[in-house]
Amino acid sequence: MPKHLINPDHWIDRYSDYLFNFTISRVSDREISKDLVQDTFFAGLKSMKNFKGEASERTWLISILKRKIIDHYRKINSKKGQAEVRMTYNTNEDEGDWLEERVADPFDKTAQDTLENEELGDAIYSCLEKLPEKQAIVFKMKTIEGLETEAICNELNITPSNLWVIVHRARTAMAECMEKTWFN
Repeated sequence: MPKHLINPDHWIDRYSDYLFNFTISRVSDREISKDLVQDTFFAGLKSMKNFKGEASERTWLISILKRKIIDHYRKINSKKGQAEVRMTYNTNEDEGDWLEERVADPFDKTAQDTLENEELGDAIYSCLEKLPEKQAIVFKMKTIEGLETEAICNELNITPSNLWVIVHRARTAMAECMEKTWFN
């Protein structure tokens, strides 16, 4: 497998939009998202010597960004027991977040795919708005933000089994809505 090269001179042009969109879907605040992406670039510059080239440059930056997002949630949730955020990078194509797997990679696709990616994002958020409020909140926290079960249960004062029932119902409703609005 050829090793990937790292070139920080092109990071902003190539990755800033992708990293920002990745972040905003998890923290829902533009300023915090901008700060986290900027922190990611700084951390990448500081740790360039640690880049082994086994993953793509973008994948490496996303792994740094995920740690920055986790640190952000740890800091704001410290009074609730250092809530963890589940965000792992899966190299197995069969694993991973079921929404993210359906979003086109703007760096490997055509302009048409980029347009479809934006339309898919709009469809996802349109379907999310149709969910009952509690389902939408739980779905966003668990599936989009990737918060741990314990953190969500503490925040919403619900049991883990109640959480999983709500998640299941929300995912079922989202899948049905996406089937009607996006896949047809």
